[in-house]
Amino acid sequence: MSIMGPNSIAILPAAPERTRNRDVEYPYRQDSDFWYLTGFAEPEAVMVLLPGREHGEYVLFCRDRDRTMEIWNGYRAGPEGAVSEYDADDAFPISDIDEILPGLIEGSERVYYDLGHDSEFDRRLMGWVNSIRERVRSGAHPPGEFVALAHHLHDQRLFKSAAEGKIMRKAASISAGAHVRAMQAVKPGMMEYQLEAEYIHEFMRHGARSPAYPSIVGGGPNSCILHYIENTGKLKDGDLVLVDAGCELDYYASDITRTFPVNGTFSKPQQALYELVLASQYAAIEATHPDNHWNVPHEQVVNILTQGLMDLGLLKGEFNELVETEGYRSFFMHRTGHWLGLDVHDVGDYRIQEQWRQLEPGMVLTVEPGLYVAPDDTSVDEQWRGIGIRIEDDVLVTKAGCEVLSHEVPKDVADIEKIMKGN
Repeated sequence: MSIMGPNSIAILPAAPERTRNRDVEYPYRQDSDFWYLTGFAEPEAVMVLLPGREHGEYVLFCRDRDRTMEIWNGYRAGPEGAVSEYDADDAFPISDIDEILPGLIEGSERVYYDLGHDSEFDRRLMGWVNSIRERVRSGAHPPGEFVALAHHLHDQRLFKSAAEGKIMRKAASISAGAHVRAMQAVKPGMMEYQLEAEYIHEFMRHGARSPAYPSIVGGGPNSCILHYIENTGKLKDGDLVLVDAGCELDYYASDITRTFPVNGTFSKPQQALYELVLASQYAAIEATHPDNHWNVPHEQVVNILTQGLMDLGLLKGEFNELVETEGYRSFFMHRTGHWLGLDVHDVGDYRIQEQWRQLEPGMVLTVEPGLYVAPDDTSVDEQWRGIGIRIEDDVLVTKAGCEVLSHEVPKDVADIEKIMKGN
């Protein structure tokens, strides 16, 4: 509200419920921005901020208590609970919003709201604003400016507090345990979805009720499909399995990828590519600190992977030209990371005024280089084909450098093989 200033209003609706099929709805998950500001997990709610309002600056519209609906669907806070349990200054039934909210909007110079995010609520909001405009001759004062709420809010979300860091550290620890469990459980002949079940079991038994995103469990050639989520293949002796899986805990995401041999032992070609990816990841993590901008870790990865692919004979040409023309993209076609927080691909600008953003303490990002050699790539020797490798960790930028939140899951070849052999 200090950013908004006087004579302004911020309006943010909760996420709508979504139908999965017929009359069954998806498990409800609150909008991340709404959760960040309110901690309120119910649908059919609208948050309003009114800096300087005498009768309360934080107003919440929510569902009334309803004994019958609560028997069927669970407890509701109601307007009284919104004040006593969620620290709203004032609260009203959502059914009264058409009568009350236009009066709160009237007289505001600026409306902070994200148009285009929820088309149905956009129409309602513009209806309220237009109703004020129609009364201008009677002295009504409509807002003169709409400002994107996300512009300021997402920059706040980019910097994690100590409390947020604690949750993310725990989420990463749970996910790390799931990866270790999977390494110990995998065996030739297992189905990809059976390995996925090991992750879900470990998440849930530690209180993380859902994955932060659909888990990727790709064995053999499936590891070369970046967003492979079918997880229906059979894990074969001699293949690698790439697992990109992380839990969500108290709305905060973890995002970890490990690649390991189904039979517990890397072949020589697998190990050569794996150790190249690992070397690039170590260099990228080392470069993740406040003295560098966002793209420096990626540049480190590109340089190391390009040189390594040349040394192994998968790339031919001159180093600088291959980097300049992105000749490596046949094998490494994505960025090295993304912001992480309430969303697995979290909010926050990567560039400021066309310049890469400087890394600062409190930012959390993933570091995830990879190499993927398509099974039908005849430009390379057969021994490399169908090998997909990605290694991903969650990293918190600190004043002194960085902290790898997901450090509890091994990634060195010897450590992985040792765990998989039961040692």
